[in-house]
Amino acid sequence: MEFYSSPVTFAVKHKDEKVRAASRSGGVFTALSDAVLEKGGVVYGAVLDENMMAHHVRAADRETRDRMRGSKYVESRIGTAYKDVLEDLRSGIPVLFTGTSCQVAGLRAFLGRDYEDLLLADILCHGVPSPKLWRKYLQWQEEKHGRCTEVDFRNKTDFGWADHVESLRFENGGKVDSKVYSTLFYSHQILRPSCYECRYKTVMHPGDITMADYWEIERALPGFNDNRGVSLVMVNNDRGLRAFEAVRDGLVWEKTEYENSTRKSMFTPANRPQDRARFWRDVEERDFGYIANHYGGNALSTKIEQKLRSLVRALRK
Repeated sequence: MEFYSSPVTFAVKHKDEKVRAASRSGGVFTALSDAVLEKGGVVYGAVLDENMMAHHVRAADRETRDRMRGSKYVESRIGTAYKDVLEDLRSGIPVLFTGTSCQVAGLRAFLGRDYEDLLLADILCHGVPSPKLWRKYLQWQEEKHGRCTEVDFRNKTDFGWADHVESLRFENGGKVDSKVYSTLFYSHQILRPSCYECRYKTVMHPGDITMADYWEIERALPGFNDNRGVSLVMVNNDRGLRAFEAVRDGLVWEKTEYENSTRKSMFTPANRPQDRARFWRDVEERDFGYIANHYGGNALSTKIEQKLRSLVRALRK
């Protein structure tokens, strides 16, 4: 499979507003996966299990596929997914596999050859957080609120596409909106060591299509953004282009210039924090309340500032 020297880029919003509302950005994943499911294929992607931990599963129906929507800011366990993909392809079943660039590259290496019925879509990745840290954060929240039954890592419905607030719902009906985990994520403290040397911070990616939030949309296409989510679609080869062309009638889309669609983080791995060793020593030796206050912005002054911002936002609606 020959890759383009530079991606062909599109700004995308799903025409079905319910689909876009249920998606983390513009809903292009749903469009691509619908097309695969409609021709008897299967979709592989990350879901949260009953313990709110991420792992890759196989979906042959929309109900299971829908669980793959939305960002999971934690490493997804691959399990047997690579072997299952190979088995499907050998059986003549069309496959869409989605994951981070390193997961998609891993599948390519595992398969060892190209398959016409395989579409690979990688997700532009800021870095992969530690499942251990995520588990500790969940336990800290559950100690106060009971068993967690639902997580929205970035609550677009209540806070808009551009904000990053994690929302957790609990068995007793309670709900918590927080920025503790997102603050830790953007501090780069909780990322895998390999993320600081990521080889996929480059122009090209291993997927036939690369999907992302279109954060540079105002520069690339002024007026297209409505704060309800826009997907950046980067088409990397002819297979990716055919897949996009097959679904674009269900999308609101515009071709954009790649040069206007990029930001520094797309080419530069996350910086390794100088105090990372101390942070992880604190994670091992202290309770998570200390981590939340000291590193996660959970101090009283920060919480008051966040409350005031929420109030201002509510008054503007």
